[in-house]
Amino acid sequence: MNRISAISPFSESYAEARARFIDTARHAGLALTSHVHPDLGHMGETLAMDVARLGRPDALRLLIVSSACHGVEGYCGSGIQIAAMQSAQWLGEAAEAGVAVVFIHAINPYGFSHTRRVTHENVDLNRNFQNFAAPLPDSSAYEEVHPLLLPAHWPPDATCEAALQDFIETRGIKALQAAVTGGQYTVPDGLFFGGNAPTWSNTTVRTVLRQHGSQAAHLAWIDLHTGLGPCGHGERGYAGKAHDTATRERANRWWGGNGATPLMVLDDGSSVSAPLTGLMWGAVYDECPQAQVTSMAIEFGTQPLLQVLQALRAEQWLQMHPNAPADQAARIKRDLRDAFYVDTDDWKQKILTQALQAMTQAVVGLEGSR
Repeated sequence: MNRISAISPFSESYAEARARFIDTARHAGLALTSHVHPDLGHMGETLAMDVARLGRPDALRLLIVSSACHGVEGYCGSGIQIAAMQSAQWLGEAAEAGVAVVFIHAINPYGFSHTRRVTHENVDLNRNFQNFAAPLPDSSAYEEVHPLLLPAHWPPDATCEAALQDFIETRGIKALQAAVTGGQYTVPDGLFFGGNAPTWSNTTVRTVLRQHGSQAAHLAWIDLHTGLGPCGHGERGYAGKAHDTATRERANRWWGGNGATPLMVLDDGSSVSAPLTGLMWGAVYDECPQAQVTSMAIEFGTQPLLQVLQALRAEQWLQMHPNAPADQAARIKRDLRDAFYVDTDDWKQKILTQALQAMTQAVVGLEGSR
């Protein structure tokens, strides 16, 4: 994993990525289980959340590495997982440290296959882990900008884009990012919809956490994402309870690199992400309450924020207009993939290097946990 091998771990489609994940796991001797999705993929293929495990079922130390919470981001995450399983050295180091490793491949397989960020319910999975019996977060900020984001025609006309630019100039790009990406619960066909009930991916990943994490005393979770920040840079984001000082300090000791790679926090404005709610990592506290949890998300940068947002707007518009011309539809899908996956050797090498470093740091941290 020092350099991309002649046979790259990255794939050109979900179907290829799934086949390679399964083959690589089997070749490495990992135990495999699959949770089949109710829908089919873009090419009519079976969709599944596949899980590969290294280590004893009763291991006290467990590292989870997950991909494709936001489907199209799976091109990156799957490649990292396959590369890790191809590294006999890294797997051997984890085993020697007494750390079991669980790779959860394609948490949102529908989005991965169909080149969508969201699930088959049009839900942003990382806004879906809410208590739906309680009042949901206010969606008024999103409701204000929704008509500008998804106009009747694509591309938007000059009037629409001028109104969106006026919003940015008046209130700032951070205000727009927060309004759009923070998660909304009132516009089911809009962007970043958090849903009105737990999705298939939500309930299934909870099952996986119970199956693989119920025996762990110490559990680390690295969730792989793309789409925000400078191209090729992996921002490390603390994924834990904001006021849990001990856990934040432990996560920074593991992953902070003595200040070289500090963990950003969503709620203090230091992250490239806006503050969010309903995040997936919260499920581990529900499903593995016995474990000491240390978790983070890595967000690998691709394109400038407004360019990524434009790709998301176009793809959501396409879902609302399925009869759009085929050439336009193909271009929109291609642009969305490009917004979340940079298909160059340089970018891939950068993200592999950073991911392997973080995974190695997690093994070292888990080995020293008492």
